[in-house]
Amino acid sequence: MEGAQVMLARLLRQGLDPDPVVVSLRGVSDDARKRAGGHDIRYYPLGMTGLSRVPNGLWTLARILRRERPEAILCWMYHAALLGLLAGFLFGPRPRVYWTIRQSLDDPQAFGRTLRLTVRAASVFSRFCDGIIYNSRRALVQHGKAGFHNDIAVVIPNGIEMPAHPNHKARVPRVFGIAARHHAQKDHPTFLRAAARLLGRVPDAKFVAAGHGMTCENQELAQQIRAADLDPQSIELLGPLTDMDPFYRAIDVLVLSSRTEGFPNVVAEAMSYGIPVVTTNVGDAATIVGNTGEAVPPGDDRAVAEAMARMCGFEPAAYAELSRRAARQIRENYELAAIAARYQSVLDADRLETPVWHRC
Repeated sequence: MEGAQVMLARLLRQGLDPDPVVVSLRGVSDDARKRAGGHDIRYYPLGMTGLSRVPNGLWTLARILRRERPEAILCWMYHAALLGLLAGFLFGPRPRVYWTIRQSLDDPQAFGRTLRLTVRAASVFSRFCDGIIYNSRRALVQHGKAGFHNDIAVVIPNGIEMPAHPNHKARVPRVFGIAARHHAQKDHPTFLRAAARLLGRVPDAKFVAAGHGMTCENQELAQQIRAADLDPQSIELLGPLTDMDPFYRAIDVLVLSSRTEGFPNVVAEAMSYGIPVVTTNVGDAATIVGNTGEAVPPGDDRAVAEAMARMCGFEPAAYAELSRRAARQIRENYELAAIAARYQSVLDADRLETPVWHRC
């Protein structure tokens, strides 16, 4: 599951709404249902797999709204934001429509043409929604500059479920992990070049990669590994994982090489396990890491390699202390229960007249 879907599942599992209805533009996987938990969630997959299905999907969504009569619609990401708003106008009286934007605009060129057009359309129609929830401060600022109407907007970061037993063992860090689907936005070539550079200085370093497309069968990835002059034997390709716990417990440092992010879940999740992070300075990644890791410019494999080398220089006791600080950073700022309460306050705001919205 993608980070945005994971966060929605976490909120549902926290009981964000006593009678939740989830409408998916395409379909609902068994994994998504399992992560969300609860047998009282009603799911409506619209099956919108192409542009030709949009009119029927929009009309179906409007009929669902008439039947369910929700007080509020929480639209997750750009496509759902536009469709939820339009369907809301077809339903009378219109429920409150909130958008959740979970993407920064660090590198819009990393988006496909359709997504760029969708973002542009959303900026025009954003004035008609009842509020926008961003999951990163950088996303709020960037979308405001892109024309989004942030008169009523709030930043609520993603929430993280703390593991029962974080990994604070004193050790010399040597195993670097990356967890991201194989996509241009994730910029695996920068990670691979940095890994090759690091091996020249730290020959016993190892690398582990997880995510959709991170397999030996991916010929584009194989070509990128060759182009980086990285020994294929030094990197273990795990593919997509349904359970990330073993991955986090197997690595010493997480690396994020993305060109653009909003709130990268994988960074906060790794830190919750006590895993320090080397990240590119995209979205709110640097804010999440704070003084417990390193943030470097995106696309700079030399800077990524230097940061990884500095991690390798930690003595076991110093690494264990850094590990404890990383976990504490997440526990004090991003624990799921507190984040879910902030979402609930938004949904209750009009009924309770609680001033949770911030004018930006």
